[in-house]
Amino acid sequence: MPETPNGDALVLSHGAGSNAQAPLLIALAETFSANDFTVLRCDLPYRQSRSFGPPGPGDAARDRAGLKNALAAMRKTCSGRLFLGGHSYGGRQSSMLCAELSKEDPDLVSALLLLSYPLHPPRKPEQQRTQHLPDLRTPTLFVHGTRDPFSSTPEFEQALKMIPGKTRLLEVEGAGHDLGFKGKTKNGDLVERIASEFIHFLDLSS
Repeated sequence: MPETPNGDALVLSHGAGSNAQAPLLIALAETFSANDFTVLRCDLPYRQSRSFGPPGPGDAARDRAGLKNALAAMRKTCSGRLFLGGHSYGGRQSSMLCAELSKEDPDLVSALLLLSYPLHPPRKPEQQRTQHLPDLRTPTLFVHGTRDPFSSTPEFEQALKMIPGKTRLLEVEGAGHDLGFKGKTKNGDLVERIASEFIHFLDLSS
């Protein structure tokens, strides 16, 4: 918990092969907490069901429901804005949830922080994961490593044109899908930069 909470809350979710203890999520949580956000790192329902392995084809809807439950829990303790953030699969499910909410509860999530969004599987650019983007009206900051095999910068730029909501792309030169958080390696400067960019992005979007 932050020493002086600002009332805003951030829910962070992990990638397909990871969990809430991922070094990237821990570093983000610590940095946002230092900026007075209340942060929840959550294991998605598929990870709660089994401690290893990727999500299955039938897990996505349940995982989005889990994110919605996490937001509801944070709403009970935080009076300010709610934000969703996620790495890879977690970010994709977060964006899909917000696209779904655009019709029923468009104001629930004030902004998205999507790290290494997987536009397509590696080496399969024809399998685009962009079907929901035209319904995404939540302001979104994308963080993208220039060596990420799940998407290229030109592909990202094309995908952003599909989104009616406010977007911004933060490129991380030379970074892959892990954004420099592989194993015990930690990129503290990057996390500070992400937090700073997101807070600035919120000011522009409000």
